[in-house]
Amino acid sequence: MELILKKDVEHLGFTDDVVTVKPGYGRNFLIPNGLAVMATTSAKKVLAETLKQRAHKEASNIKAAQEQADKLAALDLKITAKTGDGDKLFGSITTADVSDALAKNDVEIEKKFISVAGGTIKRLGQYEADIRFHREVSSKLIFNVVAEK
Repeated sequence: MELILKKDVEHLGFTDDVVTVKPGYGRNFLIPNGLAVMATTSAKKVLAETLKQRAHKEASNIKAAQEQADKLAALDLKITAKTGDGDKLFGSITTADVSDALAKNDVEIEKKFISVAGGTIKRLGQYEADIRFHREVSSKLIFNVVAEK
């Protein structure tokens, strides 16, 4: 079953991609939730016209995303957290905490575009996160989790 995605779907594709999925997944999940529409010939023609018009806008979006990625590369990010014995944290550091720390440094990124290996951080130390600014621009962020004084 061919569908045109209306929103980004993780592990499937990005907005306006034409994807092939199993019929049950398309009929029972993607279409009812407004994530996709059927890829009929007329829908494909409309999509092609829309993509042509959007091509020049896309170039400026990529440039802005690349500027944010360059700004992020120069950033030395430290996240403070309460600790117990040794290097164990009270609670954990999640993508939401990384997003908040980046917002304090004038880099606005939603938490859904940040991916930390393992999902949560429960110890002090240096960690790496993958950050997706745009479908073509992503960056790695190295940050430290340090103890609160």
